[in-house]
Amino acid sequence: MSDDHPFPTVTQYASPDLITAFAYEGRAHGDEPRWAESGAPDPDTYGRWCGHICGIACLRMALMARTGDAPTMFELLDGARKYGAYTEDPDTGEIRGLIYAPFVQYVKDVHPLGAEVHPTLTVPDLLALLDSGRLVMASVHKEIRRPENPAPGKGGHLVLVTGRQGDTVHFRNPSGHTDQARTASLPAAEFAEFFGGRGVSLT
Repeated sequence: MSDDHPFPTVTQYASPDLITAFAYEGRAHGDEPRWAESGAPDPDTYGRWCGHICGIACLRMALMARTGDAPTMFELLDGARKYGAYTEDPDTGEIRGLIYAPFVQYVKDVHPLGAEVHPTLTVPDLLALLDSGRLVMASVHKEIRRPENPAPGKGGHLVLVTGRQGDTVHFRNPSGHTDQARTASLPAAEFAEFFGGRGVSLT
């Protein structure tokens, strides 16, 4: 896919204009005036989960690109949790996820999209998947939203790679703090600096 214009941009936070405050200024995740738009039952639940649902935002974008409609973020999250795509430590309450294999099963069963886990994924592999018409939820470092800075690591956050033009990769970042960071593009070599070498492809 070379043209990614049909794809909507969905953020994991209900107020895109507050992402800078959440990410860099210490604003509490629960301090979100638009939390109800996410489908969360209350502000506390929203605040607890919104930092973990980048993959859910990627799925919602893929669904909206297909039909123009999709369940709310928390409806999708609840479905994914039923399949075990997230777990919670009973002692600490720590949230673990997105766990790819149960997430893929959820997507196939419920939505239904083609989905495949890629536990190892090179940049050429990623480009080949895009060329075959697939979308890729790619694991990147969250600081890909500020690519002018050196990458502090690789992986840990999911973006939806929607296509490419030559060696330029187009992607939607659910935690992008500016319009340019949310609907983003980077040369593949720069993308690779943040890329964790794994992901999930969708059709």
